[in-house]
Amino acid sequence: MAQVVITINKREYAIACENGQELQIIKLARILDEKAEMLVNALGHINETQLLAMIALLIADELSETKKNLEKALNEQKVVERPLNSVVSDKEAISLSDIKNLDDNFSDALKSLSEIIKSVALNLK
Repeated sequence: MAQVVITINKREYAIACENGQELQIIKLARILDEKAEMLVNALGHINETQLLAMIALLIADELSETKKNLEKALNEQKVVERPLNSVVSDKEAISLSDIKNLDDNFSDALKSLSEIIKSVALNLK
């Protein structure tokens, strides 16, 4: 088991983690330290326990919003996929990523065609 020393609000904490997870723990600690700095700058000196609780609440709020947004996006995807899937068989089901890829490919093709048209127009002058 590895150990990492992280810093939150200028205070060091020794954290045990699985081997290979050290860099991830350091990255996560930086996020916590940024939130601590934001809170201290906004509110002034806060005792350590209260500061860590407030950081946890900020992160819990962000997680809650992310879950809501993900759930909303998944529901919207189902609404879009349902009509598309009813048109094609299960083997040929179209996903939103397939549609995005088609859209990207179509956009690239239009750009190429536009360049060709411009080149032909310049040669006609």
